[in-house]
Order: sequence, then structure tokens, then C-alpha cells
Amino acid sequence: MLEIQEKFGTEGYEELVRRSAGYELHITEALDGGQAVGFIAYAYKPDKTVIFDYDDGGELMLCDGLVRSVLFKSCLKGIETAVFNLPDEKKYENIRRLRFLEQGSITAENIDSFMNGCQNCKHNEN
Repeated sequence: MLEIQEKFGTEGYEELVRRSAGYELHITEALDGGQAVGFIAYAYKPDKTVIFDYDDGGELMLCDGLVRSVLFKSCLKGIETAVFNLPDEKKYENIRRLRFLEQGSITAENIDSFMNGCQNCKHNEN
């Protein structure tokens, strides 16, 4: 069974720690049978969440779950903006495909409205 859990430590993610210099890095992993099959690395600032990298193993739905978990936690902290600072331009493709970002943008704003809007998606007949 797939679980998404915050990892309380950064061991194994030393390169990301270096790349995120000046930020307190958080890692959330997707676990399947206790084995990490994906991750997302991010940091909170008072006015934004910065997402530094993710690995979804090529699974679009895993990408969706990882990003939503971080956006949800950001909402709980009262943070309305997420900035994607990804190392590879190709990684933005899935983020835009899932409509977290508009074409040409690296910033998602009003994430609370976005997350609350998703509650009604299953009831949307369009």
C-alpha cells in the first residue's frame, strides 16, 4: 500500500540540502511496502513554500499526490504561494499538466482556493 510520509531527516538527500542552502529542507517520501518510490523536497518561508525537487518515478498520479501533500500542509500553515525551483525544465511538464502551474510560470498563488476547489471536482458535471 502506498503511503506519503514526511521524512524527519535529510540523510540520502545531501545534494538537495546543498542546493537549498539557506532553507530548512523538508522531505516527504512516497513509500510502498516501506521502500521509498518517490519524494518531494521543499521548504517553508513565511510567505511561500519553495519546492526544490521531486521524483515520481514517471507516475503522474504520484506526482499529483506528492505536490498536493505539500500544498495541503502549506495551507495549514496559512501559506498561499508555492514557488517551484526545480533543477530540470522537464520536471515542470507534469506540474503544468496537472495544472498546478500555468505555462511559463513557476509560481502557484492562492493555493488555498485551489485546494478547496478540488473538493468539488468530483461533483463537477463539465
